[in-house]
Amino acid sequence: MNTASNYHLVRQRIVRAARKVNRDPASVTLVAVAKSGTLGQIVELIKLGHRDFGESRVQQLQQRITELPAALAAENLDPAIAGDIRWHMIGHLQRNKAGAAMEASWLIHGVDSMRLAEELESLGQRHQKRISALLEVNTSGEESKFGVRLPAARHLFEQFRGMSALNLVGLMTMAPQDVQAEHARPSFVILRELFDEIQLQSDPSPDFKHMSMGMSGDFEVAIEEGATLVRVGSAIFNSPAPQPLGAAASHR
Repeated sequence: MNTASNYHLVRQRIVRAARKVNRDPASVTLVAVAKSGTLGQIVELIKLGHRDFGESRVQQLQQRITELPAALAAENLDPAIAGDIRWHMIGHLQRNKAGAAMEASWLIHGVDSMRLAEELESLGQRHQKRISALLEVNTSGEESKFGVRLPAARHLFEQFRGMSALNLVGLMTMAPQDVQAEHARPSFVILRELFDEIQLQSDPSPDFKHMSMGMSGDFEVAIEEGATLVRVGSAIFNSPAPQPLGAAASHR
């Protein structure tokens, strides 16, 4: 299967998963995680109308942004389309890369400490820029995962909300890697419950409306639990075998 076929299959799976729980499929944004894809594959998705792309490393994100206009022109597309792309920084962000991420990203998915939040707040004030970000929460309890531990997440949210340049627009999590998509559900339920609790008790801003959760192997389960952003890479770029809805998936 080629990239376009993979992409259409993922889109179909998103629609089925959303309708299964009576959600509008348009409420789910597909972030195509391009770290395993080529620039040519990115251009192919752009031709199909896709505009949300994710990278896990700031350096690669910067390189994509720099090279994309020429790649578009080579395909007889308007290089200005590059300005319409919404780039998502989805990987762990170090403080010394915060400035570069601020310049390159439409949304930073992984703010996981007060020190990083303060760095972004300082940068945003200095450059007079509002920085949209998600609070990353470790809902699996795995030591290998980044993210704020659940008991501290609510407290950190309250600290973040007082910042003027850092605009907290939702929550993000990563489920344990497992061949059984259903095994990811508890992590997604925890994030949804925290999101609902914040909505009910903390009176967040109207911008606080996103849950980034779900990857290639489990995004359908994430959608069933309320994900508004799903981060899908290998299912688009690595030619996985088609998976029926609800089946165990072996790729992330």
